[in-house]
Amino acid sequence: MSSAGEQDRTATRDGIVAAPAHVAIIMDGNGRWAAARGLPRLEGHRRGVEALRRTIRASIELGIRYLTVFSFSSENWKRPREEVSDLMGLLKRFIRNDLANLHANEVRVLVLGSRDRLSDDIAGLLSEAENLTRDNTGLTLVVAFNYGSRQEIVAAAASIAHDVAAGRLAPQDVTETLLSERLGTRDIPDPDLVIRTSGEKRLSNFLLWQAAYAEYVFTPTLWPDFDRSTLEAAIAEYRGRDRRYGGLSSRAGAAS
Repeated sequence: MSSAGEQDRTATRDGIVAAPAHVAIIMDGNGRWAAARGLPRLEGHRRGVEALRRTIRASIELGIRYLTVFSFSSENWKRPREEVSDLMGLLKRFIRNDLANLHANEVRVLVLGSRDRLSDDIAGLLSEAENLTRDNTGLTLVVAFNYGSRQEIVAAAASIAHDVAAGRLAPQDVTETLLSERLGTRDIPDPDLVIRTSGEKRLSNFLLWQAAYAEYVFTPTLWPDFDRSTLEAAIAEYRGRDRRYGGLSSRAGAAS
């Protein structure tokens, strides 16, 4: 895991402050977008896929190195069966239609979350996306699918407890670093910036451990309307923050 200093890059390109290394997005508001237009929820989800395509493209252009998107939570199984089926169908179409283009643009795809409850065809497509793009060196697209942060932390703690019980670890060996290494995000840096769309102001069980020192931006924009300008506005707000990581402010004259 990279240090905070390594993640928070301040270089400029063409006079514009560069984007943070890792941006994570809670993509929210598809249903409300559709309802406001008298359209079925599925149409909102379809437009949400288009917003994802725009955001991937903008992330590449802005030099973001890691983009994590919360596409389906472990709690989303509680939604009506028809909507869950629609979401699974959209995921399949996205991978089948976009994987070749992602690969051509050197995007590396990682999937974060449990493969339990997934059908064989969905699980197979996720593995195909990861395997095909494994060696790509451009943007890393992390898709949090069937993901819940509490469940992830519990699984990591259980793994460590098992090793302690077996004598492979001593209790004093358990550190923040060790737990981080047992998470699904062990090979990528923690997020610098977490964006949630639709005006909601909560994390919804997303990257609770990893986002401990992230900056949060809550935008009223519904996810289907999210575009490069919205992303740039969030990055500009992020750049205006004073990131202290528990220490003193680096800004001259700051009181605390």
